[in-house]
Amino acid sequence: MVRDSGRVISALTAYDFPTAKFCDESGVDLVLVGDSLGMVVAGLQDTTGVTLDQMIYHTQMVRRGIERALLVSDLPYKTYETAEDAVKNGQRLIDAGADAAKLEGGLGQVHKVEAMTKAGIPVVAHIGMLPQRVVEEGGYKKKGKSDSEADILVQAAQDLESAGAGAIVLESIVPSVATRITESVSIPTIGIGAGTKCDGQIRVIHDIVGGYPWFVPPFANPHADIAAEYRRSIALFCEEIQPQSATK
Repeated sequence: MVRDSGRVISALTAYDFPTAKFCDESGVDLVLVGDSLGMVVAGLQDTTGVTLDQMIYHTQMVRRGIERALLVSDLPYKTYETAEDAVKNGQRLIDAGADAAKLEGGLGQVHKVEAMTKAGIPVVAHIGMLPQRVVEEGGYKKKGKSDSEADILVQAAQDLESAGAGAIVLESIVPSVATRITESVSIPTIGIGAGTKCDGQIRVIHDIVGGYPWFVPPFANPHADIAAEYRRSIALFCEEIQPQSATK
């Protein structure tokens, strides 16, 4: 929430012009061009196959649809291995139209966030479950279950704030730990699968409109069934164009 007002920050992903325009016109505060596009757009098993050029292409599309929302774009896997890479590639996302670049990781990324902010690149951090590390970690796992892991997450959030991050995404973190993190920093926390006590909430757009029926995360609440409408419309089109004799 915006701390003093009690209002929760709304954030959704978008990967193309019309979706971005729908989000912007509907009052969404933050639009993320997420590397989740690798899964829900490109059909990959995870986000690690997404390239920087692809992120730039989608950022340019989304930029055209946004007039008022904050536009954030993900730095994809292996594009910020060093502080120099983070600055160079973060700037490419800014040049493509992003207002800020997002990178995953905690204490090990602090020096990169500091380098980016010193170079004039606004940064959104991302801690907890890190989709770009799903292969090496062997799956999607809840974070903050032990006291030591919780302490590391809190310290990471504080250090990332000190390094200049303007906001932090908290993904799949035990809700009580996400609350503790939120209380320990002054910048907004934006949760996904991290309980309801963060300053904001972010979701993949396909998850809330029913646009990716093959997998729906347990924390997502679909408000529509776009997949059913696609299938219905496609079936009606296929029937519509057939000769009358072929449909009898």
